[in-house]
Amino acid sequence: MGTVHHLDRHRARRDTVDLAKDTTAPAPAPTVDAVPHQPQQPTADGAPPTSGRTRLTVRRVHALATHERTRDAVGMVVRHGGYFIGGAGVVAKRGWEGRTVAVHHRMRAMALAAGDHAAAAEWQDRADRFRRERHERRIELVHKVPTMARSAAIGTAAAEGVLLLVGICMAIHDHELHDVVAPTLAAIDAVQALCWFVGIAWGPALGLALVAGLSHLWRAGHKNETAPAWARPAPDTVDDVPITPSIVVKALSDLGIPALKKAIKEMADGAAGMLGPIRLAGCGVEVDVTSPSGVSTEEILGKRRKLAENMNRHEHELHMSIPPAPRTVRMWIADSGALDEPIGPSPLVTDPDVTADYKSGRAPWGQDLRGDTALISLFQRHMLITGLSNQGKTASLRALALWLAFDPRVKFRLADLKGVGDWSMFRGLAEVLIEGPTDEHVIAATQMAEEGVEEMGRRIALMNELTRKGWSQDKILADPRFDPLVLIIDEAQVAYGSGARETYVADNGTVKYGAPYGGSKADSRYFQAIKKIHDQGRAVSVTTWEGTQDPTNENLPKRSREGNHIRASLVVGTESQAEMAVGAQALAGGAAPHKLRQGLDKGTLVVAGDGIKLTPGQSSVTVRTHFIDIDPAKEIAERAKARRAGVQTQTAAEPAEDVDHLANVLEALGDGKRIQTQEVLRRLISKHPHAYGSWELHDLTRMLREAGAEPKATRADNGKTGVVCVSRARIETAIEAREDATESDAE
Repeated sequence: MGTVHHLDRHRARRDTVDLAKDTTAPAPAPTVDAVPHQPQQPTADGAPPTSGRTRLTVRRVHALATHERTRDAVGMVVRHGGYFIGGAGVVAKRGWEGRTVAVHHRMRAMALAAGDHAAAAEWQDRADRFRRERHERRIELVHKVPTMARSAAIGTAAAEGVLLLVGICMAIHDHELHDVVAPTLAAIDAVQALCWFVGIAWGPALGLALVAGLSHLWRAGHKNETAPAWARPAPDTVDDVPITPSIVVKALSDLGIPALKKAIKEMADGAAGMLGPIRLAGCGVEVDVTSPSGVSTEEILGKRRKLAENMNRHEHELHMSIPPAPRTVRMWIADSGALDEPIGPSPLVTDPDVTADYKSGRAPWGQDLRGDTALISLFQRHMLITGLSNQGKTASLRALALWLAFDPRVKFRLADLKGVGDWSMFRGLAEVLIEGPTDEHVIAATQMAEEGVEEMGRRIALMNELTRKGWSQDKILADPRFDPLVLIIDEAQVAYGSGARETYVADNGTVKYGAPYGGSKADSRYFQAIKKIHDQGRAVSVTTWEGTQDPTNENLPKRSREGNHIRASLVVGTESQAEMAVGAQALAGGAAPHKLRQGLDKGTLVVAGDGIKLTPGQSSVTVRTHFIDIDPAKEIAERAKARRAGVQTQTAAEPAEDVDHLANVLEALGDGKRIQTQEVLRRLISKHPHAYGSWELHDLTRMLREAGAEPKATRADNGKTGVVCVSRARIETAIEAREDATESDAE
């Protein structure tokens, strides 16, 4: 019995030790030659053998080190430590670059690598100017040290003098001699109290400053992701799946096009011959796919969403176009989530020395999908930007106008038919600024467009005259009389939808209606003015920029939208609207503004037409524009105004005051009785350039004829005979007749 109980206790002790082992590890399979387990005898004090304790300790340490909570804790420590250390490096780098010419040298090296020697020279000039200004500041600081010491001594002596003066007054008043130093002693006590307070608050203030500094370092490191990748938390988005040839081929095979799937299955090389090389392109990759015989490119373009999802992408992360090669579809596939990241600020905001040139320059509008800078030429080009409401139309249009404002030759006339202040910074830049959505504002915008037509006609006549004199085209356009004139109409759908009409009273007293100011019909004065400028304005540098919402045939007539050289569209609702916005050719070539995401792709434009760089065969390009908010736009406008002579802006609320033409003609006649018509016009232009600067002889003759004082061929005061003259007597008679008619109407 004793032996049996001893064996039972030994087995129980062995089972207890075995239970402490890792139960998750699979038991080794027994072998035929296995030797029966021989348990080690316990030590004299009853403890387990040394080798068993070691194995047990190792297992427990391993379990503790590999536990999920331990990994999370270590990752958190490494992650936040990396943020602090990396953030310190980021802040130090910023400080170094802000105080040295490191950025200038880097930009110069990039310009040289790109072969842009002009930009490299400009960056070198900026670096030299920075060094020179930094040296001047340091020398000025050295010279200021003695001055500051002297000023401090003088200030201290003056303060002590004031205190003694106050003490003397107190001593005289109280008849106490020791009051002379009482203010000085009080000042000393105040300084001691201040020192005491600083001594008490110094510790907490230093602690708060340290916390603020560490917080700044942590934020800088977190923003720049300076922690190791394995320690950073996993992103909420799906992991970015790299695009490989096998993934592209599989995605094409699963499109649901039987002919395509069959052709891929029959290809001996696994359909690798369909694909061109996969090239890195900005924040994504680009690949050309050659469709097999029997499969049209249109079929593949129509399966955009399914193709994107087959490659583990959203629809907006796949863009397709038709390159010059036949039967080929060019696909650009973005990295997952890359298009949701904002692009950098506009160069107009970051570069205080920005310049613009209407003829040869290109406006920095944003970035294309490849990440390259999207530059657009505005020289003699009509432009249309359309899209749904609140998607960035005004900001996109305004960014181009702000850049062009840095060319002092360019003149603006602007009608904002929304009128909420989006264009208010152009007061002082634009010759005309109309702001408001009412019929009165539509009438003012129509008159502005018609004045543009008149200016265009004057320029065409002048160009013909100068051409006959042998002037070259470049010389004509360089003449100040041909300075570029840009007519901007934002929210143009208000004008196309307006029912405002001209009214007048006929001779029989009935009210008659003339042609409508707005509207989309052929009799609309606004539509006719835009159409005429589209037809002939480009040649004489008179152009129109229109921004409109939700394009339809009613609020954007076909003849108007197709007269533009640049057509850009934000997100629109339907494919038919996309065709109206960018044209059928661009839509057939892969343009898809109706596939953009409303609210998420604000400021993203599909641009068709000339003016922007397109690869051969490409009919459109997608541009993510820089957003310039109202306050930065005002600052940019102020910089542009500094480069221009003062511009008097005429507004719809403050129309130009009525001109009394007869009184002005009478003033121009002076003491003369009969003055030659040409001389009268010259005097009018000299005295009233704003009112008569654009007048010709026929304008003056028509006005006098309507007033009953038509010029006649007679003998002028200078003795010439047979010349057409303006008669003082006729002018005075016309003025008297007008006054009599006014009095009769009043009675």
